[in-house]
Amino acid sequence: MSKEPYSKSPADAADIIHPRVLPFITVHLACLAIFWVDVQPIDWIICGALYVIRMFGITAGFHRYFSHRSFKTSRGFQFFLAFLGQSSAQRGVLWWAATHRYHHKHSDTEQDVHSPVQHGLWYSHVLWIFSKQGRAADFSLIKDFRKYPELVWLEKWERLPPILLGVLVWAVAGWSGLFVGFFLSTVLLFHGTFTINSLSHVFGKQPYVTGDSSRNNLFLAIITLGEGWHNNHHHFPSATPQGFHWWQIDVTYYVLKVLSVFRIVWDLRLPPAHVVEGKRKLPLVTIEKAAQQLAASFSIEHIGKAVLNAWEQTPKLEELRNRARIGQSEVEAFLKEMKIPEMPSIGNLKHQAEKMFAHIPSLNPIVERANHIIVQAVSVWLLQSDMCEASIGA
Repeated sequence: MSKEPYSKSPADAADIIHPRVLPFITVHLACLAIFWVDVQPIDWIICGALYVIRMFGITAGFHRYFSHRSFKTSRGFQFFLAFLGQSSAQRGVLWWAATHRYHHKHSDTEQDVHSPVQHGLWYSHVLWIFSKQGRAADFSLIKDFRKYPELVWLEKWERLPPILLGVLVWAVAGWSGLFVGFFLSTVLLFHGTFTINSLSHVFGKQPYVTGDSSRNNLFLAIITLGEGWHNNHHHFPSATPQGFHWWQIDVTYYVLKVLSVFRIVWDLRLPPAHVVEGKRKLPLVTIEKAAQQLAASFSIEHIGKAVLNAWEQTPKLEELRNRARIGQSEVEAFLKEMKIPEMPSIGNLKHQAEKMFAHIPSLNPIVERANHIIVQAVSVWLLQSDMCEASIGA
């Protein structure tokens, strides 16, 4: 399994691998057969049961165990969780976990293939999985589980679990059980899981600064057995519970807690009190992402144009151009020396940061980094503007 890096923006129609879409569409179309079969109450019971059980395979297995190692278990139950997760037809366990680890590493940046902020809601919800970049995965991120031959074998035969489950449901409940119990629950499971990639980065509350757009959403938490507390999760990804407070419903954690009583799983990792209270020192990567968000709330083009208009008839513009010939660092130094009304001050940045962020020990690192980002971005804009004028003049 080789590494296939994400090299370009996925928001390109040519990036979609069209044949890969066909099985996905076929599963959806199979649900229409419920209008031609004699549906029985047991079929709906199977549908609901398979949705909940397989959602647990995704949330407890693929996500909290294989992606984040938030608890420990035996090798046998590890394989069971992998098999159960793969019965949802959401590809192999190693691919899923590696892709999710990559998402956390680059959440809501251009490298995040399923970010609604970068690529739009529909693409982040479903289309990304049919793209060249979505199909690829950096398997070097999952070395800790690639050492198990049974997981590598299961990854190779990724379609075996859903096929076996489908045959079993058909044998027990016939055609109506297959179309309602298996196919319909699979489609509902697809889109229930996908909402965490899409909707939970758009709708909800952000009690913690994470440097991305992750949000807490009660409705999504209910339909995904607790995954909807997504801002909590991005704040402290290694925690077993994603509901940090008693009133935040997290069915997956409740089940894992019961399993821990029987020692089927153990060492469930809880978020420390200072993390829940938002008093943890922010990691550098979070400061960088938050600063990027803060800087992006100001228009670089507006600031640059204001500088050029204000200095057009003054020696300052000529001095700027002279420094531009030396390099960008000189332009940045010049901008810091000058008092530019359009350039947001530290006070302006802090005021904006207070509106954007909450539950952090100090805004200063974010504000200082955002100030540097803005100065740097304005200097680049002015340099490009000056080069454009020079080329026109020539």
